[in-house]
Amino acid sequence: MTSRSVMITGAAGALGRAAVATFRAEGAHLLLVDRELALLYDAFPDLVGDDHHVLSAGDVTDIASMQSAAMSAVDAFGRVDALVHIAGGFEMGESVHQLSRESWQRMMDLNAWSFAACTHAVVPHMLAAGRGAIVAVSARSAAQGVAQMGAYVASKSALQRLVETLSAEVREKGIAVNSVAPSIIDTAANRAAMPGADSARWVSPHTLAESLRFLCSEAASAIHGQHLVVSGLS
Repeated sequence: MTSRSVMITGAAGALGRAAVATFRAEGAHLLLVDRELALLYDAFPDLVGDDHHVLSAGDVTDIASMQSAAMSAVDAFGRVDALVHIAGGFEMGESVHQLSRESWQRMMDLNAWSFAACTHAVVPHMLAAGRGAIVAVSARSAAQGVAQMGAYVASKSALQRLVETLSAEVREKGIAVNSVAPSIIDTAANRAAMPGADSARWVSPHTLAESLRFLCSEAASAIHGQHLVVSGLS
């Protein structure tokens, strides 16, 4: 089989960079998406102008923006074999009885609607090809409520339900749809936010990226609508 074409959203972030390194190591053609081209240029200066990869600015909450990004991969590589949807958002918030509409909508847009917008863009191409893989980054905390995280937890739970629903809709057509559900990822931002925590117990971006790669592989083609919990020791 020729090199896979993989679309990665949130590519300039800590997990995105690890995912890019992992998929590059297997020789994949990459469409890297983030909200600003400058972020991608800073993260991947060696890929600027590389014919094997495409860097694209895009709003993951906007269908037209994601369709344009996906078409750049189709134009460059002929297809989109996999979507790795990393982009999203996290914030602590108000108690549920004080929750603002703005906080709710922000988390729902970034974590749930973004999945719908991205799949609008790639699923038609996958249906035409008769195969594909979609993996979203959910969260272990989607399984139950957490104080002061109502909007975030609800949005990640909604993402999981969308993953399950899309899987039920397209699995018979050769497309595997799943998510990874990490606990705390060992990033510079999380270390700064939790300076007293034992980061050795967290999940490394590289380990999580390998889980993403696995769920996009032929070895995982019989896995549908699942949420792979990747929790390290936390």
